[in-house]
Amino acid sequence: MKSLLTIAFLCPLLASAKPNILLILADDMGYGDVQALNPDSKIPTPHLDSLARDGMVFSDAHTPSSVCTPTRYALLTGRYCWRSPLKKGVLVPPKDKPLIENDRPTLASFLKKQGYRTNMVGKWHLGMGWALDENGQVDFQGKISDTPVEKGFDHWFGVAASLDMVPYTMIRDHEAVSQLTETQPNQPFPRYTRKGPKGPDFDPGDVLDDLAKEADLVIADSAKSKAPFFLYLPLTGPHKPVWPHERFVGSTELGPYGDFVHQVDHTVGLVLESLEKHGVADDTLVIYTSDNGSFMYRRKDSQQHHLANPGDQGYRPSDHQSNYHWRGTKADIYEGGHRVPFLVRWPEKARAGSVSKKTITLTDIFATVAEVTESPLPEQAEDSYSFLNSLLGKEKASRPPVIHHSANGTFAIREGDWKLILSSGSGGRQRPLGKPFEQGYQLYDLHEDPQESNNLIEERPEIAKRLEKAFAKIARDHKTSQ
Repeated sequence: MKSLLTIAFLCPLLASAKPNILLILADDMGYGDVQALNPDSKIPTPHLDSLARDGMVFSDAHTPSSVCTPTRYALLTGRYCWRSPLKKGVLVPPKDKPLIENDRPTLASFLKKQGYRTNMVGKWHLGMGWALDENGQVDFQGKISDTPVEKGFDHWFGVAASLDMVPYTMIRDHEAVSQLTETQPNQPFPRYTRKGPKGPDFDPGDVLDDLAKEADLVIADSAKSKAPFFLYLPLTGPHKPVWPHERFVGSTELGPYGDFVHQVDHTVGLVLESLEKHGVADDTLVIYTSDNGSFMYRRKDSQQHHLANPGDQGYRPSDHQSNYHWRGTKADIYEGGHRVPFLVRWPEKARAGSVSKKTITLTDIFATVAEVTESPLPEQAEDSYSFLNSLLGKEKASRPPVIHHSANGTFAIREGDWKLILSSGSGGRQRPLGKPFEQGYQLYDLHEDPQESNNLIEERPEIAKRLEKAFAKIARDHKTSQ
């Protein structure tokens, strides 16, 4: 009788148990940088490979933008960033204002309402309210408003934006952790930085280690609580400055960039080890992805390249393909700009070693988390569609078409194998750049032509017309801020 009573008591608790959620977002890591996704890669990524081996790989996952800020907005809100006032490019601190509206739900505020402890460790790059001195100039030492804490996180430790942007200091909640008494000079690639105020103890080579240590503290503290936790861990690499810690210099055969990707993998390993060490690995849903593709170009054999000159931002395909065989790079509307690693580990839920070919985008994380926690999705997360069925191996009807967006505001729409680019160019870094809605549209069949080399716009005008109408409907049927 006692055992029956115990079971009766525990069943409601087990049924209502919600998993911890660890969301790791790399900065500029390409699909081909992960060995499990690119068998020809010579960069060791054992910890990312283990995530792929122990969980599910989404092989057709995309960022909502091929650059940083808009992807982060969409990830945290479940809403395409081009519906916000930011129509192209990224925010540049300290002049830009906070992008996420004060009344808009975020993953963090949503999960907090579901009883989660919410922490962020890492790069923000969504704008903050910097203090001003008596002359109206930015005072980086003053109290900062509109940080991640105001967007639903209990605590935040990290950097304001990319590691090549001011200020060069770590921030905790609302204040810089050190006095900005030094100046970081301009530096060329690979250790590319812009001139600006810097803390005397700030070393870009230490930042990944600092984030891993803070994440360990958060996990250790959270493991003591009865409440589930959400840890958002947006890393700072392998984005420029390509600045691996000295213990990783020379750890690969692919120059500073290869060494830095190797360190990013090591950092992921430290955090996964923290889950194990503190006894919460089996209760944690882990998602690993990137905010866009890699910035490393594909060089011809006759051109300068990263192995011959570390200051060059490109590899010969025979050496490495950061964006795998996809066309383009970060910022482009082509696949290399936005098709990214997407690895999910959820013990006893996601089948180990499985692969989903479902087309998803990072906006879909919000709806998936809502379904995982059995909570209604906020109507403001209007571009988010759950992929939980796919994760559980129960493929059902596909989501509506996915919209892609480039650095200069160029759009593309993806439905099934077909992709229509609403421009004549890349919309980013590769020439011709083109302009949004500039005629000379491009239509590709990604099943037959994953490299986007054969434009079928003349041969299949009926498909292009159908996709153009579908894009117009998606854009028209949702609220868009002007």
